[in-house]
Amino acid sequence: MTQVIYRPKKSYNFFNLAIAIPYFLILGFLVLVPMGLLVVYSFARMNSIGFGFTFTLNNYTEVFRNKAIFPSLGRSLLLALATTVITLAIGYPLAYIISRQKPSIQKFLILLINAPMWVNLLLKIIAIKQLFSIFDPEFNGSNFGVLFGMVYLYLPFMVLPIYNSLSKLDNSYFEGASDLGASKLQTISRVIVPLSMGGVLSGIAMVLLPAATTMTIGKLLGTNSLLIGNVVEIAIKSKMYGGYGFGAAISLMIAIVMMLMVFLFRKLDRGNVDEKE
Repeated sequence: MTQVIYRPKKSYNFFNLAIAIPYFLILGFLVLVPMGLLVVYSFARMNSIGFGFTFTLNNYTEVFRNKAIFPSLGRSLLLALATTVITLAIGYPLAYIISRQKPSIQKFLILLINAPMWVNLLLKIIAIKQLFSIFDPEFNGSNFGVLFGMVYLYLPFMVLPIYNSLSKLDNSYFEGASDLGASKLQTISRVIVPLSMGGVLSGIAMVLLPAATTMTIGKLLGTNSLLIGNVVEIAIKSKMYGGYGFGAAISLMIAIVMMLMVFLFRKLDRGNVDEKE
């Protein structure tokens, strides 16, 4: 019996390549080109008329000499970690409760979770600021105000990936754990949480990374303490410490740290998948 080997037509491969061209163009112009310029500017020396593209490491050495960088970076990381922990503590039970409802109720509840994301970010921050002014004006400009704003704004980004993982779990996991004598708490801690760890890691990445580099929230709700994003903005606008070059050096260092964290999350998620298999 002759075995028939299917080979895809060249026209089909050409079609796949053609529809991928817009993606590569967007990737190039919106990601690769800006990152390339960021690298160039971080090593550029600034003169009286603008950038003099002379190689220098002064922008990076200024980052370590500047006394405002590390307090701002530490404050940003602490607030980002606190935001991540709080959103996870709120988001996981919320996602679990939603995933255990009827499909029609799940759709309605997810719609409520998504609804605030349709409102402009700036309007939501201003609304939070107005609420602070009504109930307790001391919250404006405080670290608590920044933390509250971050938790409110980034909570949906924690809930949705966790819900996506939990909603895909088969009811047989719950029934099997119950048949083996496990309580609801044991079922959640020993079965459900490990199986949904991929969604948890995705939610952590989606909250921690933007929270650590936010600029608008710190500018409007945290006027008494600078975050690292605000330091970059001030350096570029006021042309302090080297202006664009200094801001580019800070941004590139933060981007490298963020990429390492994403790589770590992916390794943890991959290791979790291997354990399941």
